[in-house]
Amino acid sequence: MMRWIVSLLVPVAVILAAARLIHIEYAPVPSRDELANPQQAALDEAYDVLGRAISPQEAQSLQKSAAGRALLSPEAGAVPVNPDLVRLGRDSFYRETYGNEYFITDVLGLLNGGLSVFEVVKATALLAGRGTDDLKIRLARDMVIGDRLIEKGTLISTGIGVPKGGVFPLGTRVIYDRGTIRIGITCALCHSAVNENGKVIEGAPNRKLNAGFLLALASNPNAYFMHTGVQSMAPFETDPARVVTTSAGTHERLPDPQKLRQAVTRMLASWPPGNFDSSPDLINNPTAIPSSFTASGWPYGWSGHALIGPFHGLSALNNNVHALNSDTTAQYRAAPQLFGLDPEVYLGIILQDAANPVFRFDPQRGGKPSAVLEAADPTPGTPGLNRFAVLPTYPRANYMTANSLIASNPDETVMHSINAIAAFENTLGPPPAHVQAAAIAAGRAVFERAHCASCHSGPALTNNRVLPVEAIGTEPTRAKSFARTQANIASPNMFAPDTPTDHTQGAKLIAIPMDQDTASQAKLAWGQSGNGGYKVANLIGLAWSAPYLHDGGVAVGKDTERDLGVAGTSLEGRAADPKNSLLALIDRRLRARVIAANAASPEAQLSHISGAGHEFWVDPQAGFSAADQQALIAYLVSIDRLSTDAQ
Repeated sequence: MMRWIVSLLVPVAVILAAARLIHIEYAPVPSRDELANPQQAALDEAYDVLGRAISPQEAQSLQKSAAGRALLSPEAGAVPVNPDLVRLGRDSFYRETYGNEYFITDVLGLLNGGLSVFEVVKATALLAGRGTDDLKIRLARDMVIGDRLIEKGTLISTGIGVPKGGVFPLGTRVIYDRGTIRIGITCALCHSAVNENGKVIEGAPNRKLNAGFLLALASNPNAYFMHTGVQSMAPFETDPARVVTTSAGTHERLPDPQKLRQAVTRMLASWPPGNFDSSPDLINNPTAIPSSFTASGWPYGWSGHALIGPFHGLSALNNNVHALNSDTTAQYRAAPQLFGLDPEVYLGIILQDAANPVFRFDPQRGGKPSAVLEAADPTPGTPGLNRFAVLPTYPRANYMTANSLIASNPDETVMHSINAIAAFENTLGPPPAHVQAAAIAAGRAVFERAHCASCHSGPALTNNRVLPVEAIGTEPTRAKSFARTQANIASPNMFAPDTPTDHTQGAKLIAIPMDQDTASQAKLAWGQSGNGGYKVANLIGLAWSAPYLHDGGVAVGKDTERDLGVAGTSLEGRAADPKNSLLALIDRRLRARVIAANAASPEAQLSHISGAGHEFWVDPQAGFSAADQQALIAYLVSIDRLSTDAQ
């Protein structure tokens, strides 16, 4: 009997010992057969030079002169655009985290709160290959969100997609490293969707992603406090024993983590599914996740803040996700300017309740939080936890990067994969709309008669402008999201694209030119001029991007009597209907009811969601019939590619 037990235990011991040596990484990448929009636009540029697209024909001509060859060189900021770059971009879109699994797992504790690895795997396994646009996961433990108790075992709607036949959530990367499991997020989590047939729509916004609630379920949601409306720590500094040594050697109190958590989770949980707050401005103002149907759609970001640099600012937008949003420790040196907090106090707030004890700052032990971060940092020598190239102006902002950090991997040139993602996104378009030509023509005629083309012109049906918030009339807070950077702004520059990420010391810097108009637009987009502004949105893929406006407040479901505003749609688990929501965008009577529904919702008010503004009516009071409205809507949902009309 003993011999049998020993013979059983030996292989088990060997397996357990081997598990301590194994390193495995996995991120799902759908095949072309698994896509609802497998078509890609043909490449029409051979180089991108700081946002200027150079066609193959122009490149061939430029190569004939010394001045032309200089323009196409890395020293001028030129990025060669070719099928290999697009392939890398697609792979990075689904797989690349730039190391954010450390922040998400070890600091934020996404798998240490209401969610667990076991429950995620179990939920995916129970699909049995069917696929879903909303993975439902049971809570691993009781959780208090705000002042609300949610019991263990409760089934939670995450809004995370799993394609048909998939074995793991789309847009996530799991890493098993010698006994430790970490999870990171990639572009695809927010910017791909799963349709009713279980196929993936590359580039479509994930309007079901319950990002705020998922953050609230983490064990340390306070690591995201700067994306909520907690503007002062004073109400939470109730424990005299929680003290941190500041950068100046003085002492300040840290907030009580549980009291702060109550305020932070209440605000995070108010974000409607499909919304995300990407600006650390101490205001709880999430915006609707945008599509990645980006060709000719610059500037990028709802305010248009990403408007210079490679690919007309698209690379800057992609960089912002990883340099600003997926690792909040990276900006601690800018905390005095951004948050009015000493850098050590800022880090102490983030790390005092970190999920992994190695990353946790204990006020009882003394010392400084920056020392804890430095000791645990997987990327020693650079700020924060993610993998960055660091401009000499760090931590100052410039109009290409909000903190002078550029997400890059050590084994690549600076920004290479970020640029590749931009090149890939510019090839994406929604699935074919299949609207009859006659209906499109009739709707286009209404579009012209209503003067929509005065702003929505050009290939992507945007004039590529940022307009003052007063001209749009939408909810204004997001227009000032980057205003605090004004006192600490640096001249925009970047490393030459052939700079190795691990050899940036003394490397060549490229000044990014800005003419007077671009500088004026940048100040408006960054909230440094007037009250800030919002960009004119492109109209590609409207059928897949409801609800509308930057706050996602123009939302109407299938039932136009019941499903009004975010309170009657996404906050109730109902999808916004594109056609009904577009009707609310152009019809003042229906819009008034939507605005009233949002105004009556405590969650919408807490998240600064109104659905107001963009009062460019196409309704009976403006001289248009119900038939005109339906024609216009049919045209708008038909827009599935760049326009070739002369406009």
